[in-house]
Amino acid sequence: MRKTEAPADVAPIIRNASLSDAPALASLMCELGYETASAEMRQRLKSILSDAGFRTFVAEIDDQVCGMIGTLTHASHEHNDPSGKIIALVVSKKQRCSGIGRALIAAAEKDFAKRKVTRVSLTARFTREAAHQFYEALGYSRTGFRFAYIFRPILHRSEKSSISRQATDKSVERATCVNSRL
Repeated sequence: MRKTEAPADVAPIIRNASLSDAPALASLMCELGYETASAEMRQRLKSILSDAGFRTFVAEIDDQVCGMIGTLTHASHEHNDPSGKIIALVVSKKQRCSGIGRALIAAAEKDFAKRKVTRVSLTARFTREAAHQFYEALGYSRTGFRFAYIFRPILHRSEKSSISRQATDKSVERATCVNSRL
C-alpha cells in the first residue's frame, strides 16, 4: 500500500456540507490552488447552501473532512431536461488514490439522478492530467474547451478615469478583432 492511500477497510462517510465545514473546505480549495480563507469559504457556503440548485457533499474519514464535491443543477438553453455541472472536486493530498474521489462522484451522480439530470459537465485545468485520466476512467469524455474572461468592476460615471476608458476601448478593439476573424 502506498503511503498516500487510506487503509482499504476505511470507507469514507459522504454527507451534505454545513457551515461548520468552512475551515476544512478552505484548506481543500488551497490544495487546488485557490487561496481561500475560512471566512471567505463561510461566506461562499452561506450563499451556496441557501441555493437549491447547488449541492455540496463532503467525505470524512475518522471525523476529518478529506474531500468535497460541489455540483449545480440548472436549466439549459440546449435541452429540455435539467443539466448538471460538477463545479469542484478535491480530495486531500494524503487521501488521494483511495477511492474517495469515486465515492464523491457516485454521491453527486446519485443526486443528479434524483433531480432528473441526464447530462453532466465539468472542467479541469489543462495541467491536471491525473484528473483528466480519472474522469475518463469514470466514463466522462472530452467534449470541448472552456474559455474564461475576468470582468473588471463597473465604476460609477464620476469614478471613470482615462484608464477605465482606455480599458473599455481595448475591450471593444479586442472584440472587433475577434469578430472580424469569425
